Amino acid sequence: MAISNNPLRQYFRRPAVHLKLPSGGKFYAPGVINMPESGELPVYPMTAIDDITAKTPDALFNGAAMAELIKSCVPDIKDPWAINNIDFDSILIAIRASSGGNKLGIESACPKCEKIESYDVDLLNILSQMKPGDYTQELKLNDLSIKFRPLSYKDMNAAGLAQFAIQREFASLNRTTPEDDNLTEEKRTERIKKGQDALKAVTLLTIDILSNTVEYIQTPDIRVEDKEHISDFLKNCDKTMYETMRDFNSTLKTQTEIKPLSLKCIHCNNEYNQPFTLNTSDFFG
Repeated sequence: MAISNNPLRQYFRRPAVHLKLPSGGKFYAPGVINMPESGELPVYPMTAIDDITAKTPDALFNGAAMAELIKSCVPDIKDPWAINNIDFDSILIAIRASSGGNKLGIESACPKCEKIESYDVDLLNILSQMKPGDYTQELKLNDLSIKFRPLSYKDMNAAGLAQFAIQREFASLNRTTPEDDNLTEEKRTERIKKGQDALKAVTLLTIDILSNTVEYIQTPDIRVEDKEHISDFLKNCDKTMYETMRDFNSTLKTQTEIKPLSLKCIHCNNEYNQPFTLNTSDFFG
């Protein structure tokens, strides 16, 4: 907390970027964002403490580091955990642009000549191109109307932690040792059961994530918003209906994602697209 009568206050950090959220500030409950009249959020450079926080592995793993970073650098965001997937990447890019300049160096291998070269990416240009998926659409399935919503950072982080735990379980099951050739039938059965449980956990996690993206399901008689009821529906509807909902939501998510970069190889002049992956541990490293 800054001291209000500090004579050095005029030398404190100042906003370096003003961010217009791709969502336009929609989908948020009151109190999540204090939106200025301009519709643009001031983004401050990272402090030394922010830099340390962003490089703390445990804090990065559980999501706390990114939440604290957003609170510090975008103080008009009062609840970072409620930020949705439409705006989350743009906020991190704006913080990086504010703290380290508009250019970000990346390495890319040309698919034609296979030579690896460094390229500068204009972060503000990426920000200007980020658009939200059209979450005003409803999916019509027979006599149901299904309305989707973007995931919150809290939901995204929880899903990521759960996915990591499942992947770790799969890794342990796939790890072989010399003793595996002499496993008893009981041990083999136990391993198969653990594998089946892990696969079931993946399916349940996918259903849980999808249920979090459903705002409501409108039947001819009632609008259903209760998450448990929606989750129960997803577990018990037919496969075609479930896959249609999953694919529709996936399309909305894809429309929101950062578009691939257009690069031109400096060695062979080949023009190609390079996916831009926002790896937070490297982004702020």
